[in-house]
Amino acid sequence: MMDLSHSPLLQAISNNAEKFANRVALIEGNSQVSYSELWKKIIDAASFLCYIGLQYGDNIILSARKELEFVYIYFGAHLLGVRNVVIDPTSNDERKQYIVSTVHPKCIFGFYCKNIQSIDYRDVSFRMPIISNLSKVSLHDVADIMFTTGTTGNPKGVLLTHLNIYASAYNINNYMGNTSNDIELLGLPICHSFGLGRLRCTLINGATIVILGNFANIKLVFQAIEQYHVTMFGMVPAVWAYIKKFSGTKISKYANQIKYIEIGSAAMQTSEKEELMKLFPNTRICMHYGLTEASRSTFIEFHQSKGHLNSIGKPVSSAVAIQIMDSMGKECPVKTEGEICVKGNMVISSYLLPEDNQNAFRDGFFRTGDWGYKDEDGFIYLTGRLKEMINVGGKKVSPVEVENAIISLGIEDCVCVGIDDPRGVLGQVVKAYLLKGTSNLTFEDIMISLMAKLEHFKVPVEYEWVDKIPKTLSGKKQRLLLCKK
Repeated sequence: MMDLSHSPLLQAISNNAEKFANRVALIEGNSQVSYSELWKKIIDAASFLCYIGLQYGDNIILSARKELEFVYIYFGAHLLGVRNVVIDPTSNDERKQYIVSTVHPKCIFGFYCKNIQSIDYRDVSFRMPIISNLSKVSLHDVADIMFTTGTTGNPKGVLLTHLNIYASAYNINNYMGNTSNDIELLGLPICHSFGLGRLRCTLINGATIVILGNFANIKLVFQAIEQYHVTMFGMVPAVWAYIKKFSGTKISKYANQIKYIEIGSAAMQTSEKEELMKLFPNTRICMHYGLTEASRSTFIEFHQSKGHLNSIGKPVSSAVAIQIMDSMGKECPVKTEGEICVKGNMVISSYLLPEDNQNAFRDGFFRTGDWGYKDEDGFIYLTGRLKEMINVGGKKVSPVEVENAIISLGIEDCVCVGIDDPRGVLGQVVKAYLLKGTSNLTFEDIMISLMAKLEHFKVPVEYEWVDKIPKTLSGKKQRLLLCKK
C-alpha cells in the first residue's frame, strides 16, 4: 500500500480507483480511461520517470498538450516528488528559453531543447517496474511551478505545494457543489491555473472529464455536450462572447442539462452576466477571482447574489481571509479602497526566485496588486490593478470604471491608461483606446456622454481608435503595454 499522505489529491484519485473502478475518468478523442486504469497509468508514469533517472526534487517541464499522456506524467511526477513546470504549448522561444534557464529542468516533455533530455509524450513507456520509495515526499513540498503571464518584465515562477493545489480544488468543489455524478467538458487550456484546476477538481470528485481541444468549433462543443450528457463546463468571458457570436442563444437548449458553469480569468460585463442568468435560470453560475498565486480566492454565484453582480463575491470558504489594506498595511474601513490581500491554504508562501518575494507578502497575507474595496455585506469589488491606477491630480482613477462607462455607450471594447498631462498641471490624465468599427460615435459624443456618467477628472481627455485591444491568452487586458506607447 502506497503512502500518499503527501498528496491528498493523489489519495483522492486512488480512493476513486477503488470506489469507482469502472467509472470513466477521462475521455479524449476515441479513448476512454476508467479510474482504475487512470491510477495504474499514474503509477506507471512515476515508474517511467524514475527509470529515466529523475529523483525527488527534480524539475521537469511539461508542454501542456491535451493528451492523456500529459495527465499521466503530470500526476506521476506528483507521486514521485518531481516538480512539474507546466507551460503553454504555444509559448514563443523567448519565453521557453527564460523558463528553461530559470528552472534548470532534468527533462522536457513535449518539445525539444538542446543539451536537455527531451521526450515526446508518445515515447513514454508505461511498462516499468513499480516504484516503492516515496518516503521523502511531504505535503508542503512543491508540486508545480507555474509561471505568470509576465505582461511587465519577466514572468514569475509560482511555487505551488501539494497542499496548495489540493486546498484550491477542495475549496472550489465545496463552493460549487458539483458531485461524482457530473460530467465536465474541459475546453479550457490546461497550461493555466483555471483549466488545470478544473482537471484536478473533477478527478478528486470521482466525476468524468471530457477533454476537448478548445471552444473554436462550436459544432463539436454542442456535439460533445449531447453525446456525453455534459453537466458542467468552465469558460472565460471571451469564450462566452465567441459562443454568442457564432451560435446566438442555441446553447440555452441545454439549460436543463447543464447544472454548473464556472467563469474566470477576466472581467465580464454585468449585462452579459444577466444574459447568462436568463439563458440558464436553474444553473449554478459561479464566477471566481484569483491569481496563480492565490487560486480562486473569491466566488460569486449569479442567481444567489444578483444584487451584487458587479462584485467579485466573497471568500471561497471560511478558511480564506481577505483584507483590504492601505499603504501602511492597515485594514481599510468599509467602502474605502485599498489593496486586496489574501490569506489561505491555497495561497503560496514563496516565489521561485527570492527577489520576487520582495513586497509580495505582508503579515501573512499575499499582496495581489489589485485595488478594490469591501461593502457592508462583505462583498468585494475590484476596481483595477494597483500598477494600472491612474493618478489625476492626486486622485486615483480606476481604468475599469472608465472602461465600463465607455462600453455602456455602445463601444464594443476599450482600454484606458494614464498619460502625462499635456498641460503639465495634473500629473496624469486618462486616455482611452477604442476598438475600431464598433460604433458611429465621435470622440466628442463619447466625451459629452461620459460627463454625465463620471466625475469630471475621470473622463478621458484623449481618444484613439485601435485595430486590436491587447490581451493575454486568458483574456486579461494588457493596459501597461499601451502605457509604454
